[in-house]
Amino acid sequence: MDLNLPNRKLLWGGATAASQYEGGWQEGNKGIDTQDVRPYVPRTSNATTTTRLLTQKVIDEAKVSNHRRYPFRSGSQGYYHWEDDLALLKELGIDIYRLSISWARLFPRGDEQEPNPEGLAYYDKIFDRLRSYGIRVFLTMNHYAIPLYLVEHYGGWTNRILIDFYLRFAKVVFERWADVIDYYLPFNEINAGYFSPFNGVGLVKEEDKPYDQSLVFQSLHHQFVASAKTIELGHKMVKGKFGCMVACFCYYPYSCKPEDNLKQVIDENTNTWFCADVLTRGYYPSYMQRFFEERNIEFTITEEDKKLLKENTADFVSFSYYQSSVASTEEKEKTAGNLVVTTKNPYLEANEWGWQIDPVGLRITLNRVYDRYQKPVFISENGLGYRDVISDDCKIHDEYRIDYLKKHFEQIKEAQRDGVDVLGYIMWGVIDIVSAGSCEMEKRYGVVYVDADNLGNGSYRRIKKDSFAWYQDFIAKEK
Repeated sequence: MDLNLPNRKLLWGGATAASQYEGGWQEGNKGIDTQDVRPYVPRTSNATTTTRLLTQKVIDEAKVSNHRRYPFRSGSQGYYHWEDDLALLKELGIDIYRLSISWARLFPRGDEQEPNPEGLAYYDKIFDRLRSYGIRVFLTMNHYAIPLYLVEHYGGWTNRILIDFYLRFAKVVFERWADVIDYYLPFNEINAGYFSPFNGVGLVKEEDKPYDQSLVFQSLHHQFVASAKTIELGHKMVKGKFGCMVACFCYYPYSCKPEDNLKQVIDENTNTWFCADVLTRGYYPSYMQRFFEERNIEFTITEEDKKLLKENTADFVSFSYYQSSVASTEEKEKTAGNLVVTTKNPYLEANEWGWQIDPVGLRITLNRVYDRYQKPVFISENGLGYRDVISDDCKIHDEYRIDYLKKHFEQIKEAQRDGVDVLGYIMWGVIDIVSAGSCEMEKRYGVVYVDADNLGNGSYRRIKKDSFAWYQDFIAKEK
């Protein structure tokens, strides 16, 4: 029986993000961005939320400080090591590389009429080299970091004018590098604007006050409109495909109790599906009406906005997946995760940061996403954060990462057999980068080790881990 199920050959790749990888924060006339002012705060537990709750006081302190406790200013020093790093990716044999462009490197303030020539020249070199290596490009156009000037002078994404500034940035990207970019992602983990407003939408927290949720959702709406306008413009100017991306948490009910199951539906709707529904289906889902009413959340949506969203939906859906989550109506033991804190699952192991490891949850997520949207699906982020150690033989024996990748890859293949149209898999932090959640270098994801600590001390020498050879061999066998 032939049901015309998709039988696509997957693209296998790796990813970095400009703010976490490049460093060189004062090189090439780059402007200061929102990640440059995030301080490293030593952890007392596996919780990392304090690194994302920035007030104006914290920002003001950062602007006059050159202290090494601002790790994104150094990143992995990719600004200086890019040639060697791209050579390593070629040696690894990846099909596709996901990277982002620093908005503040192209437009230092964010509101200039013309882009920064030095920023253009830097990315010209990157894209030219990727083209020569035959590596496809998955471009994240905005990965959290926005020019700090836009936050302090315009209010970040609370201000609708940022849509115009973003479109100016997008137009430069389309005109300059359309011939080398295959997949475009306007915003990384767009639902992060709800969980992490400073990272996601550039919203500064007031001292000792919670975030104004009306401002949070107004900012998210402006990003929805910016995404739709980017897709509208991109479909006229380039041949690449445009996607949306959310952080997926794969919610399970804690028990078969009806209330736990209802909570699972509500949590997943609000935390995962809401943003993807808007960008993939083209309208605000009905379930959010009650959410907004019960919390007195009000923001402006124009009729023109509704038309724009409906007519310019994503070509594919992408997501990050690190761990599953548990919904319970009762107070249970908690554990950390990507962007969210969740009830601890007694059936799963976790890393040092409390992120529980659940390969089967990736298969479940792939099925849920594809069933919901019936559009090709890209796993744009997945990987294991771990405190890797250099052994006496000057190597990194990360068999735990190999085991993690192997088990997750098995579940991807199972999802394909389930009928899910999977475009590809992109390993997060393929070269060690500063963690966006905890501001730590020591929470490592890559198959390439970077010799640096949380305060930027080290040689920044690159060392291939055991997982490098394993992933290299896996990709070669998949070709």
